Amino acid sequence: MRTLWRFGYSARLLKTNHFRTAASNTSFPAVWMVLAQYSGRIPGLSVVVKKNSFSTMPETVEDKANLELYSPHPEVRGMTVLNREAFKRTVVVPVLKVKKEIVNILLKSLKHMVLQRPGLKRVVEDPEDEDSRLVILDPHKIPEFSLAESEREVLKQLNVCPEVSKYNLELTYENFKSEEILRAVLPEGQEVTSGFSRVGHIAHLNLRDHQLPYRHLIGQVIIDKNPGVTCVVNKTNIIDSTYRNFQMEVLAGESKLVTKVKENNIAYELDFSKVYWNPRLSTEHGRIVELLKPGDVLFDVFAGIGPFAIPAAKKKCHVFANDLNPESYNWLLHNCRLNKVDNKIKAFNMDGRDFLLGPVREELSKELPLLKEEQKTSFHIVMNLPALAIEFLGVFRHLLVGEPCSTAGLPTVHCYGFSKHDNPTKDIQERAEASLGTSLDGRCSTYLVRNVAPNKEMLCISFQIPADVLYKRPCPGEANPASKRLCTSKDFSEEKLLS
Repeated sequence: MRTLWRFGYSARLLKTNHFRTAASNTSFPAVWMVLAQYSGRIPGLSVVVKKNSFSTMPETVEDKANLELYSPHPEVRGMTVLNREAFKRTVVVPVLKVKKEIVNILLKSLKHMVLQRPGLKRVVEDPEDEDSRLVILDPHKIPEFSLAESEREVLKQLNVCPEVSKYNLELTYENFKSEEILRAVLPEGQEVTSGFSRVGHIAHLNLRDHQLPYRHLIGQVIIDKNPGVTCVVNKTNIIDSTYRNFQMEVLAGESKLVTKVKENNIAYELDFSKVYWNPRLSTEHGRIVELLKPGDVLFDVFAGIGPFAIPAAKKKCHVFANDLNPESYNWLLHNCRLNKVDNKIKAFNMDGRDFLLGPVREELSKELPLLKEEQKTSFHIVMNLPALAIEFLGVFRHLLVGEPCSTAGLPTVHCYGFSKHDNPTKDIQERAEASLGTSLDGRCSTYLVRNVAPNKEMLCISFQIPADVLYKRPCPGEANPASKRLCTSKDFSEEKLLS
């Protein structure tokens, strides 16, 4: 399951506040005027509100917008060490006085008008009448602080006074959403980090330079607002292309980086500081596995900890999985045992080129000549190293010697790459063609996996390796090889590779 986590809920209440203020004739809801008065931002006007009390509010007053409704106290701006007490503030909200025995009926009847904000009660006690309750309304739904005729009719049927009153609502750190907190803390006008990757109990950030002075506060806010997150890390360098890992700093919480994840109903364990794992690829992992049938053969050239290999093995495919990173290889073996497919996956710890030239070539040389037309076994080669994988495609040139097998038996390659080109599909196809030395027009498909960064896409190009690329035909009169098994400069037996 693709997992991209937001900092709490989207700030829809804030987004509705972007009014034009330059024109003198602009009109705003009366609630903003009252809140602005209460905040002391309009000279000459004041609102006196006693704590835990409410009073009748006029239906119409001069309109004025308060853009900071449900925003933390302005004094938190620039805070680098989290002080939760500093976020306390009080705002004025509209309420209806209702007899307690009909509160539930009214909530159902006016559910579109009632305040809907996580962490805040919609119904509070009436300090002046123990037999009544105060139902808090959404100020955005009553722009003139006066109910529409349809709502008044509902209240009339329930014998409820339609008069809207005001109530002192105290907000604390717990009531604010992550995005609201960070927007209030960071310098005005600067970008607020809006998301992170969730890897088990770990939240993974990629902070901008201007956010670094606030990184520890940001980390603590994420832990506070996201149940289950107990560690927040920030990437401090780019992904190393060799082992696909990166350096990171623990911003908040525990420093435990061994974690458990679940993807497409399969459990994995890993050390996030030593191996590559990206929860944003879960959909792509599932897409490729869906193409496989029981009995198919999968060669996973850059297998990582097994997100392609293990579900394929569970689908009763024959799997050969390789990764150069020794840590990834060890976690691959661990996850094979964890998912009880260790007897269905042959694992290798070697360079991708050596894997293609050794185990892959040997297996194809052995199996392809035995294929019969009626057999439906397919061979798939997954190459998920988008920074470099296209450069490996040249290995397929004359990888095998002899007469080509049937077209149906030719292996299908799924190769990943990044592109910053205006036409990324054309770009990745042209680069693949350059590595293979042949045209793929009409013989390939390209799939957009995800947007990695502005103007940078990750794509997958899939194609059957053309016979004239894969096979080197023997010259006339050349002696046939003594065995159908094609030997390489190294004899990559499974025993040797796993020893």
